Amino acid sequence: MTNIVTPSILPGFNEYLPEDQILFNNMMDTIRHNYESFGFLPIDTPVLEKAQVLLAKGGGDTEKQVYRFSKGDTDMAMRFDLTVPLARYVAQHFSELSFPFRRYHIAKVYRGERNQKGRYREFYQCDIDIIGNGSLAIENDGEIPAIICRTFRDLGFDDFTLRINNRKLLTGFYRYLGIEDSLSVLRIVDKLDKIGIEKTIAELEELGLSEDSANRIMQFIAIEGNTQEVLKALKALEINDELFSQGVLELEQVVQVIELFGVTEKDYKIDLSIARGLDYYTGTVYETTLDEYPEIGSVCSGGRYDNLADYYTKQSLPGVGISIGLSRLFFKLKEAGHFKDSPKSLIKALIIPMGDNNNEAISLSTKLQDNGIACQIYLESGKINKKFKYADQLGVEKAIIVGAEEVETGLWTLRDMVTGEQEKLSENDLISLLKNV
Repeated sequence: MTNIVTPSILPGFNEYLPEDQILFNNMMDTIRHNYESFGFLPIDTPVLEKAQVLLAKGGGDTEKQVYRFSKGDTDMAMRFDLTVPLARYVAQHFSELSFPFRRYHIAKVYRGERNQKGRYREFYQCDIDIIGNGSLAIENDGEIPAIICRTFRDLGFDDFTLRINNRKLLTGFYRYLGIEDSLSVLRIVDKLDKIGIEKTIAELEELGLSEDSANRIMQFIAIEGNTQEVLKALKALEINDELFSQGVLELEQVVQVIELFGVTEKDYKIDLSIARGLDYYTGTVYETTLDEYPEIGSVCSGGRYDNLADYYTKQSLPGVGISIGLSRLFFKLKEAGHFKDSPKSLIKALIIPMGDNNNEAISLSTKLQDNGIACQIYLESGKINKKFKYADQLGVEKAIIVGAEEVETGLWTLRDMVTGEQEKLSENDLISLLKNV
């Protein structure tokens, strides 16, 4: 007797029933459409990379989370994000690419981290990056928010906030205070929303900062107001630090470009607490939250970096980019009840042949599909009620009955599965109606 294996998937991995997969795919298609509408080109790098290439930077928590294994003499690892493969890709194909190189990549990545609700070991990221050869105009940093805003509007969100800052002015401010380990301070400040003011101050003091320095940092990042008020307040500080001044200038330039792209202050704000904890961000940084779902946290983040591929090439490749964590976003929105109507099917009509009229039903389906109408034939035997029940289970609103009378008269019976009403239509009228459903 054959042993039955219990069907299951690995912890931290995920799969959806068709109705959820349709919703997920719709979100992915919307994101892809927006990326392409701004001129970003698609790439798709291998899931598996040479371990020595993928882990060139080495060390830290990232390496501990990487799925790594050997096959024969090959030491390989699964990509843990889409940025490192991009760095390798640009360095490898440098002479074949046109710069600035604008790419998007929507794909699964893998991290062997602790499995928890809403966080997966396999998940989708949706990235865009603009890579320069030697230099990259600051105006590109102002275009990214326009892409983010249009994407989230098309995803159905009217109320969101894109928070923007600049790492240079933060680093310059900390240097002005005499703080040498500015990166550690940035990482602590970046956790402010999660751990609160008191714990942030405590961690800063544990780092060795004086109470006065910790308080001045908190006062600095608490500067609020509209765009011009914040910029005016920053300049009024009269901080004599070249990096700080450069950061303020870049921030001012970026917000000017943002508004030229049609983004209003309803959708973005300068937030001096935004730091982004990753080491490689060097200038503009972004985080986006949904106003209706603050508990979700950041749904899109990114920023400017000085050199994308310094582990793979001597070429200077500055860039700016953002990433949407689609799997986590979808899970959180589903959990919050954001999706009211979940389509169960992608077809506009189910064709139901009666008696021996399968051939006629197949011919009709071909004509409908030739006219761009997605349809399906129910070819199994059974009573009409069984076939209607299947249509209801699919969530199909229209059913086309193909019986002896329909074949003889050339008038097809179209049934509204919601109301139960039926009407007789010629082939041309049927096609015209379904095209507009």
